[in-house]
Amino acid sequence: MNIHPQVLLNAYCEGIFPMADPRTQQVYWYDPDPRTIIPLDAYHFSRSLKRTLRKGVFEVRVDYDFRTVMQRCAEPAPGREETWINDELIALYTTLHEHGFAHSVETWLNNELVGGVYGVSIRGLFAGESMFSRVTDASKVALAQLILLLNQGGYTLFDVQYTTNHLKTFGATEISRREYKRRLEHALSVNAQLPLTPVTL
Repeated sequence: MNIHPQVLLNAYCEGIFPMADPRTQQVYWYDPDPRTIIPLDAYHFSRSLKRTLRKGVFEVRVDYDFRTVMQRCAEPAPGREETWINDELIALYTTLHEHGFAHSVETWLNNELVGGVYGVSIRGLFAGESMFSRVTDASKVALAQLILLLNQGGYTLFDVQYTTNHLKTFGATEISRREYKRRLEHALSVNAQLPLTPVTL
């Protein structure tokens, strides 16, 4: 399946996103019910995460190496031996990135990329797609920075698709498809832009 970038953007505007089958690499469209979001007015950072953020353990960069973040997200990891990210999706989302519709927030340590998160940005919607971590807390710091940047940039909807224990620690909550579409409609009427400078606590 060859998906045109505009088709992908249109799908997100309808609440639909693609994932590749890990075995066949065939791309399918998804519209889950319930849908998981992290409320940007009610997120949660643990005390230990706040300490890590204040200490500045990691250097945070925005949109510095988007493609590599996606490639790292596609690699097998403990508890995630299979991936839904194939080469077609990497190329497709990289094209969105080049046109300003996809972003990565990255954590670097000793000038090495050790964690990151990426997603799709359309007006007041940010659809988080995947994250990776090679060092303790690397992905947590990236996600925390993303949440801070989304608030600073005026976003109203942070879609994370499905619930995981990791996302629950940030305040992730499930809402119905109907409620998601209502919030999506509002988000698409909002003019938001992701800042490129990390937030300092």
